[in-house]
Amino acid sequence: MKLPRILILASLLFGAGLISQAAHHEKGFKPLFDGKTLDGWRVVGGTGKFKAEDGMIVGYGENVKGNTFLRTDRTYTDFDLRFSYKREHGNSGMMFRALQRPGENGRVNGYQCEHGNKPERAWSGGIYDEARRGWMQPHATDLRSQAAFTKQGQRIINQEQWNDVRILCEGNITKIWFNGELRVHFKDTDKEHNTLEGFFGLQVHSGDKSLVSWKNLRIKELK
Repeated sequence: MKLPRILILASLLFGAGLISQAAHHEKGFKPLFDGKTLDGWRVVGGTGKFKAEDGMIVGYGENVKGNTFLRTDRTYTDFDLRFSYKREHGNSGMMFRALQRPGENGRVNGYQCEHGNKPERAWSGGIYDEARRGWMQPHATDLRSQAAFTKQGQRIINQEQWNDVRILCEGNITKIWFNGELRVHFKDTDKEHNTLEGFFGLQVHSGDKSLVSWKNLRIKELK
């Protein structure tokens, strides 16, 4: 018996979806996002918005006042975090081992993996110390390192398309891979600011317009 063409196409698409899910099933990893709701997360900071849609977390807003973060309720120490993101409008980032200052809506601060909106600079995958020390890698004063970081970024970043990111934190050492290539190897020796535990936070940056999506967020805790 011949199957209708639409059923054959649906079967192929469904199979491709299962293969895609299986490709992200690494040993010891657990989803950080259930794919349907924002349970286990909460919004802090400015006026940006977040929603769960089609297996993604979408951050968005217009005329956003104040940097806004969708943060995990839980905190984490050493981990291997993997995810994909697509930034279409505005600047963004993934906070990790982040902190929040005291108060009902205290300022989020700490390490951020940059999701940049400046192709000419191309610093996505770098570490920005939000509301604390600024650029850590490339360092704000190291012009030679900045030039090399830009050159690599212009080669590997998919502007306004999906990018794969891996953040590995063990002790005071952070490594970041961007689309399969090592981007950062950072050792924080600043005893005042070296943060060994904190939450994850997805950023909607203040500004005229923001639209950023994340998917396949998964984590392996190392201790």
